[in-house]
Amino acid sequence: MTINVALAGAGAFGIKHLDGIKNIPDVKVISLVGREFDKTKEVADKYGIAHVTTDLAESLKIAEVDAVILCTPTQMHASQSIACLQAGKHVQVEIPLCDVLKDGHAVVQMQQQTGKVAMCGHTRRFNPSHQWVRRRITAGEFHIQQMDVQTYFFRRTNMNALGQPRSWTDHLLWHHAAHTVDLFAYQAQSPIVKANAVQGPIHPVLGIAMDMSIQLKAANGALCTLSLSFNNDGPLGTFFRYIGDTGTYLARYDDLFNGKDEKIDVSQVDVSMNGIELQDREFFAAIREGRESNASVAQVLPCYEVLHQLEQQLA
Repeated sequence: MTINVALAGAGAFGIKHLDGIKNIPDVKVISLVGREFDKTKEVADKYGIAHVTTDLAESLKIAEVDAVILCTPTQMHASQSIACLQAGKHVQVEIPLCDVLKDGHAVVQMQQQTGKVAMCGHTRRFNPSHQWVRRRITAGEFHIQQMDVQTYFFRRTNMNALGQPRSWTDHLLWHHAAHTVDLFAYQAQSPIVKANAVQGPIHPVLGIAMDMSIQLKAANGALCTLSLSFNNDGPLGTFFRYIGDTGTYLARYDDLFNGKDEKIDVSQVDVSMNGIELQDREFFAAIREGRESNASVAQVLPCYEVLHQLEQQLA
């Protein structure tokens, strides 16, 4: 059975999903939603997608659509996820699930009412480098004592990953910290019980903090230190150091190294090295198998509860 998909958001991340889905059998994107019709149609033509619209509601009315992937601005994530579930569609929403905690709770509540698969794009759970570490943890061969994480970008204007103008403002706390806060609790296999944050000055035009520092402690004693910046002029991205009882591992993009900077081969960990594709594979497998997905909205909600606490502190 083919799973028919509507994809909303034809920007940098939407294209990453389209590229990943090309490699997944029996899945077809049949509707593409974008802000500007002409640009969206251009992407749709390139990927052979027949239906193009600027209105998600139009795609949700298509009976053949089984599932929706949302790569839309952060501020729309929760309300659009709820609309998809109400329309009887499975939904995967890009990170973050929400930027207001009560909205995240509302999505989880709607998922429970409808029983549909609802998943959030916490890609770090799926990257082969982090999966490799996870396997050592679940086998009892490695226990995290501390994670040291740096999330660094150079962004002074509203630009996306392709260097194109963005219609919305990115956020260090609700977007970029969400990846690490969730990954830390997931890999530590223990809930976060203590969280502290400090931030630098608010940017006069963007209205957000450009620098932030976060400390976390899990119930089992594991620590995490996270530094985030939009002021860093290279190298860009997120760099993870796992310090454990039986070794140290450094994850840089999709590569993994030990503490002596020797590369670890993670190419056989999963069927692809592309975290977005692996995330999509999990979404479609959960739909087919009628089960909760890894990174379900219910599983990631505790991350947003921590972000909410941190936001209160920073206020």
